[in-house]
Amino acid sequence: MDKENVHIICGPGRGKTAAALGRAIQELNNGKSVIMIQFMKGTLTLDEDDFLKRLEPEMNIFRFEKLAVPFEQLSEQERCEEIINIKNGLNFANKVLATGECDVLILDEILGLLDYQIITEEDIRNMIQNGEEDMQMILTGQKLPEGLIDSVDEITMIEKVEVDKQ
Repeated sequence: MDKENVHIICGPGRGKTAAALGRAIQELNNGKSVIMIQFMKGTLTLDEDDFLKRLEPEMNIFRFEKLAVPFEQLSEQERCEEIINIKNGLNFANKVLATGECDVLILDEILGLLDYQIITEEDIRNMIQNGEEDMQMILTGQKLPEGLIDSVDEITMIEKVEVDKQ
């Protein structure tokens, strides 16, 4: 994949997914197709699902996790089951990258999988390299892995700034 097409949106602040969706809407407006695969988000609420379904068929959003509880609150057995689901999502992402199934692939919160050692930086670098040359790829997550900086073209940092209201 041409690294000019790879963008990371990261930081501890809120808005990474919204920023990725904003980029997706820009691309949809230009006639491009978008697939978003979300990780570490649990299941969609009915309101989220209803809103996002309106973007179909140009944009498709997938979540492979089955439980609504945050990953860190799951029992060991539930974590093992969710890791299988997450790996199914990663396999799907690799299939999309290999086949060029869309113009823009968003891997929302994929960087969070590094914290739980579900994937490695090398796995992400391989995904970037194995993608179709003209496909754009957007990765989101809280932490910017130093080992990925050379593999991407653009990095957007979202930061929370406390405002003193005295």
